[in-house]
Formats: sequence, structure tokens, C-alpha cells
Amino acid sequence: MVPRYARPEMTALWEPEARYRIWFEIEAHATQKLADLGVVPESAAKALWDWWATDPVIDVAAIDAKEAVLKHDVIAFLDWVAEQVGPEARFMHQGMTSSDVLDTTLAVQLVRASDILLDDLDGLLEALRKRAEEHRYTPTIGRSHGIHAEPVTFGLKLAQAYAEFDRCRARLRAARAEIATCAISGAVGTFANIDPRVEAYVADKLGLAVEPVSTQVIPRDRHAMFFATLAVIAGSIERVAVEIRHLQRTEVLEAEEYFSPGQKGSSAMPHKRNPILTENLTGQARMIRAYALPALENVALWHERDISHSSVERFIGPDATVTLDFALVRLTGVIDKLLVYPDRMQANLDRMGGLVHSQRVLLALTQAGKTRDEAYRLVQRNAMKVWESDGVLQLLDLLKADPEVTAALSPADLEEKFDLAYHTKHVDTVFARVFG
Repeated sequence: MVPRYARPEMTALWEPEARYRIWFEIEAHATQKLADLGVVPESAAKALWDWWATDPVIDVAAIDAKEAVLKHDVIAFLDWVAEQVGPEARFMHQGMTSSDVLDTTLAVQLVRASDILLDDLDGLLEALRKRAEEHRYTPTIGRSHGIHAEPVTFGLKLAQAYAEFDRCRARLRAARAEIATCAISGAVGTFANIDPRVEAYVADKLGLAVEPVSTQVIPRDRHAMFFATLAVIAGSIERVAVEIRHLQRTEVLEAEEYFSPGQKGSSAMPHKRNPILTENLTGQARMIRAYALPALENVALWHERDISHSSVERFIGPDATVTLDFALVRLTGVIDKLLVYPDRMQANLDRMGGLVHSQRVLLALTQAGKTRDEAYRLVQRNAMKVWESDGVLQLLDLLKADPEVTAALSPADLEEKFDLAYHTKHVDTVFARVFG
């Protein structure tokens, strides 16, 4: 985790003390159920919960010191807890393996991280909805291949982003459900030394589902799906960020990031207002996507378990969720404060001399009896003159002066084909689809 790109609530999930607290809850719940089943004394579970009720400080340094000698983190933790609780602690971890604790803990952490990310998405969706409604009818140029195509509205651009992130939210909810499984099945997952009812009890207490077949680890296809989902969300973040970066270019300048009082854009050039937030989001998205590949490679473990996945997940678990949390909140702020320039959008619409209406003329000529090839030739030969004049010439004027065109379409017919409102007549239909 890079502190510069981390928020406290998500970071706290991955702190050692938070992890050890989940470990203890798993061990104590398992011991409680074992006591209920008569496998261990009731006094063992009571001793654990009585100690926990004192809200003890987890001595991370002491546990780390033990691990430095033992070379095993779970054993180090169990030894430290035993020193605090006393002899009854010997009944902890009956029939369990380290993976039971570690995998179930990771599930809890990823579920809690998902809940934060879902809240982040809700905030982003609300910002997009608000700004989309604000600019529902604000005309702007749509571009294909980066070139002026036909008119759209800025609200439609934002509505498209809303629909995309709404899909992201649905995917994350599904990924959360898939990752939320508990495994307390013992060595190689056979339950030989621990009753399956213990697993069901722990799962219920932690708000998880029971893993149907856990071998000695929870299958990593679940984790691959989870991190792949985060990668898709990151891709959507970058798509919006790149759009804003393009719109902020000096030659375009239809929208730009908010530039706060006192902010400086360049150490050398005082005039600069750079899209630093969205550029930063592009970089963060690259990192989040990068974590999907090792998660996919973790699926193929040896037999019932190995630990080749373990070190990977110690990186990607915190890094991917912390970074995505930061990125979603940052994008929400960018959208909420985005400076939008309708006049510049209109100027850009007009700068190519009406070329954006060429398709309507093409279609009108075909309906007036011209073949499509003839109609295309007539419109294109006039459009290229406008293009080469950099918008000094006007397409409508050239078409009115072209006898082959006016033989099929009257001046009034041609003028009607240059009505900007024609292109926005179904905006409300799209908004109803997106926002209900």
C-alpha cells in the first residue's frame, strides 16, 4: 500500500491488528462449537471469550518476534494468545489447519472491502446521475476515431458512464457473494479431525457461506473472479478518466478538472492547468488491472494445497482494494466538481462548417431518388471542400450551390437537415432506460 493513495477505512482492514482480531474470532467461535459438541471443555471457550471481553490490545510486535523464531505466523499467534489466556488455550485450533484460519480471514477481509467499494460506487453513481441530469440537453460533438462525427449531449456521455458503473456494481456484488466462503475442514479438507458443524457455525457467525469442497484451501477460482472484477472496474475508471483528459486538451477544452485557488499546475509554466487527477487515475487503473493476472495464476495449486498463492495475496489483497477505494472516491470528486463549458462545446460543434450534418443530407438524397453511391459522392465532394477550408466554408452553402443536389432537394429541405435538435430527440428515451 502506498499511503499517498490510501484512505483510512480501507487501510484499517489490512492492518496486522485487524487481521489478528479476525484470527481470534475464528479460533474462539470454532472452540465454542467444539465445546457445544462435547469435544473440548466449555471452560476452554469461556476462557477465550472472557479474555476477549476485556478488549485486549493485540501486541503485534510480540507476535512478530515469535514468528521470527518459529517461522510460522499462525503458530506464533496461537502461542501469544495462550500466554494471555492460560492453560485453557491449549484447546484452540483443535483439528484445524493454518489455511482454515488464513483463508477464512481473507474471505472476511475481502467481504468487508467489498462493502466499502460498493459504498464508493454508490457515491460515484449519484455524482454521475446528478451531472448527467444537469447536462441532459447540453449539445456537444460526438467523436469517432477522435474525429468529429455527429452531435450528442454531454448528459448522454455521463449517462453512459452511469450505466457502465451500474454494471460494475452488479459485478462486484456477485464477486462479493462468490468470495464470501468459510473453510474449517482440517488437513486436506476431509473433516477427519473436526466436525463439519464447526465450519457451519463459524461461517454463520462471520456472515459467510460454507465452502462446499475446500481441499485444504478455498479454491482460488473465487479469488481470481474477485480480482478480475476489480480490474474491470478499474478499466471503467480509466475510460472516464481518459475522456476527461481529452476534453481538457487546450484545443478542445469542453470540460476540465476543478482548479482550486492557490493550486499550481507546473513548476516552470505558471499558466498550466493540467489534468493531474485523471492522469493519476489512469496510472492507478493500470496497477489494479495488473493484480488480476497473479490472481488468475493462483488458481493452479499443487494437489490439495501449496502456498505459492500466499505471498501473492499478501500483496494484491490490500493493494488492489486500497487503490480501487481511493480511485473511486477520487473519480467521484472529479465528476462532482468537473468544470463544463457549454459555449465551448457549441463552438466546437460549429467549427467544421456543418459537416456534422452530412449523414442527414446523404439519407435525404437517397430518399429523393439518388442511389446511395451517388448521394455519398455528392455530399462528400462538398464536404471535402469544407474540410480543407478548416470550416471557413459552410456545407449548407455549398450544397445549395450544387445543381445536382438542388435538383433533388430544395433549399428549404436542405436547411431542415441542419437542425441540431434532430440529433437530441431521443435523449429522454435513453435517460429513461438508464435511470428508470
